[in-house]
Amino acid sequence: MTSPAFLKPARAVTPMAFVRAIVQGYERYGADPSKALQAAQITPREVARPGARVTAAQFEALSEHAMQEMDDEALGWFSRRLPWGSYGMLCRASLTSPDLGVAIKRWCRHHRLLTDDIALALEVSGGVATLRITENRPLDEAFREFCLVTTLRFLHGYVCWAIDSRISLRDAAFPFEAPPHRDAYPLMFTADVRFDAPEAGFSFDERYLALPLQRDERALRTMLKRALPLTVLQYRRDRLLGQRVRELLRSRASEATTADALAALLNVSSRTLHRQLHEEGTSLQTLKNEVRHELAVDQLRRTTRPIKQVALAVGFRNEKSFSRAFLQWTGHAPRDFRQQGL
Repeated sequence: MTSPAFLKPARAVTPMAFVRAIVQGYERYGADPSKALQAAQITPREVARPGARVTAAQFEALSEHAMQEMDDEALGWFSRRLPWGSYGMLCRASLTSPDLGVAIKRWCRHHRLLTDDIALALEVSGGVATLRITENRPLDEAFREFCLVTTLRFLHGYVCWAIDSRISLRDAAFPFEAPPHRDAYPLMFTADVRFDAPEAGFSFDERYLALPLQRDERALRTMLKRALPLTVLQYRRDRLLGQRVRELLRSRASEATTADALAALLNVSSRTLHRQLHEEGTSLQTLKNEVRHELAVDQLRRTTRPIKQVALAVGFRNEKSFSRAFLQWTGHAPRDFRQQGL
């Protein structure tokens, strides 16, 4: 499996620190990295330059060359090699799972067959799923950051591909000090990144775990030939987005008053929010109307509040606009709806 070139291919934003970690892998095996660097069009001078970055395409070329040349998909991180094809085996072992939750558990279990230097585990509590990495033995400091980051990126990229949906992360955590290139982490994971945490990991909405896998062996073979889109490019569609928008409009209506405010709560841009909803065949206004309709019906059935108060409570400026909208939704005026016990 091709190692992830972490960020957008057109921009040189992948930290050179990850390139240096690959060079360290060559040094561990007493091998020469010059051919791999040449294949990625990275000069030794650039490798040594503090703060330098490379493009995702460069990093992909470097990683693939290095993995095959060293015959180690872990690139020297662990106490034993992970021969070429190891991560492809993990992908196949999870591919027949009935849903994402089972797929991740299989990935974690089978990862132990590759190495016991680290252990991956999935925990679910309070509607949040958390993937954690436990370090069973000290990782070499030259590889530790790159190892933990890449392990999480491998799994996140694979499961997004497997269910054909972006999995929006709530947060990510790492057990080391914030590196000089900390600005790359929100691009790799999410805006909420914590350093100096007890363990590495990330969390996401538990409901993703129930989604069925959408891929087959043929699709897997195609993906494994070039994993850059899997691990770099964000999925354009989040299959839970519409549902998450509805819930925020219900539970945090006072905060989710505009598209920008709602997008901020979801950790996406307003442009992305509108685009993804459009790809789902809906819109923010449609979802707002659906939620207002549900809330209005509930208020009219359960309470005796005046129509004007109901209108304000569900987000309308006045009773007249509310009554007009309610008539369009149900074919009845609010007062008639209440009186007739509909």
